[in-house]
Amino acid sequence: MFRVFRSEWYEKKLKKLDSQEQERAKKFEQELKQEPHSGKPLGYEFFREKKFDGKRLIFLVYNSHKAVFLITITDKKAQQDSIDLIKLNLDIYRQELEKILKSL
Repeated sequence: MFRVFRSEWYEKKLKKLDSQEQERAKKFEQELKQEPHSGKPLGYEFFREKKFDGKRLIFLVYNSHKAVFLITITDKKAQQDSIDLIKLNLDIYRQELEKILKSL
């Protein structure tokens, strides 16, 4: 089973959703523990998105750490900008996740 972690960016976006959307996102988080490679790949096998209610939950899957790192929630309009930003910072996200894992 995989573990699921949230980035600060994801946390901020999650808080802005209404309660029903928050519950839907949390349900996806639980599903990702069992099926981390669900959703649509975004250029790389480990870089994926899940869609719900016009929103996109963007995450990275780290098989070596058995972890899913939730990066952000976006809409279709801002999707490409978010994807491009994440691709430019893949090393930073890996380091951030590794820091989280060491603190456990």
